[in-house]
Amino acid sequence: MLPGRTVFAQLMDHVSQSKFRTCVARYNGDYKASRFSCWDQFLCMAFAQLTYRESLRDVEACLRAVQPKPYHVGIRARVARSTLAYANETRDWHIYADFAQSLIRTARELYVNERLSVELADTVYALDATIIDLCLSVFPWARYRRHDAAIKLHTQMDLRGSIPTVVRITEGKCPDVTFLDDLVIEAGAIYIMDRGYTDFERLQRFADEGAFFVTRTKRGIRFRRRESRPVDFATGLVSDHIVRLATAEARRAYPGLLRRVRYIEPETKKHFGFLTNKLTLPALTIAQLYRSRWQVELFFKWIKQHLRIKAFYGTTQNAVKTQIWIALSVYVLVAIVKKRLSLDLSLYKLLQILSVTLFEKTPISTAVFDVAPKFDEIDDCKQLQLFEL
Repeated sequence: MLPGRTVFAQLMDHVSQSKFRTCVARYNGDYKASRFSCWDQFLCMAFAQLTYRESLRDVEACLRAVQPKPYHVGIRARVARSTLAYANETRDWHIYADFAQSLIRTARELYVNERLSVELADTVYALDATIIDLCLSVFPWARYRRHDAAIKLHTQMDLRGSIPTVVRITEGKCPDVTFLDDLVIEAGAIYIMDRGYTDFERLQRFADEGAFFVTRTKRGIRFRRRESRPVDFATGLVSDHIVRLATAEARRAYPGLLRRVRYIEPETKKHFGFLTNKLTLPALTIAQLYRSRWQVELFFKWIKQHLRIKAFYGTTQNAVKTQIWIALSVYVLVAIVKKRLSLDLSLYKLLQILSVTLFEKTPISTAVFDVAPKFDEIDDCKQLQLFEL
């Protein structure tokens, strides 16, 4: 590491500028942008995410206050609130969506050998969606209910490393299950989803593509039992049946065999009914796999708590999507740095340290070593933790 470089500059060393330029060229993002490039925009918005800036005016004031340090990071233009606002509103958000996907591919390669909560060699994905509430008078294009506005974040997460692999941003009233329509299904992978995704015509795609799903059953679905398997009642399992859908309409949508596992959570005594086309795994593993779906819920709560995706710097659809995709890029980038530098602390603490040392001229590992002990005195037991060690 070269001496005298800021933590922010070192962080951006883990970003491939050639891939970024490819994404910009794909959408002609720097057309007539001689003074404030897409790279300048990305760095300014990444700074805003890492330091929890409240507004674009706040971003402008902070970056001007530390001149000339932003220049050495790569921000060549003089930052102005109006310029940044215009860039967020007009430059295609697909630039930052494509770039986030390139970071995601890098992160998945780094976390490919991470252990799951269940001993499996298969790739396991969790699917879910979350609502981000907006003000209808400020965001009229995002009408959700009569007096409310919202957008929905549909996500597929790789449970090895808690890395979001597919993200789709839609209007708030878009049903969760429609996310399956455009999903590229990976043969041999296991997809874990809630009962909102139980649509047998769509689930048949998983069987056709050689993939597996684990979901919860809905009330009113009728089955015909074909086989009963023994279970260990001491583990909380109630039953393990091989079934077929009973009604003619349901069988037309999904003609194959299914497996229904009933389970009682030992601690809460809550009853669960799981449905899967994975016929070979132990019944208890099916229940444990579904429990691991909580990681995607944790991801949603974590990014809402620690990144700027609930309050937005712009009001247009393009500005909102740009901010969300850059926030996700920052999340994945910090995860990459944590893995590459083998940093022995939680992602939450790493983000906190970066926020106060961003323009310090010290290696990231040294900054973490110097500052991390101070965070040990802070009781963060209620913080939502990802990448726990």
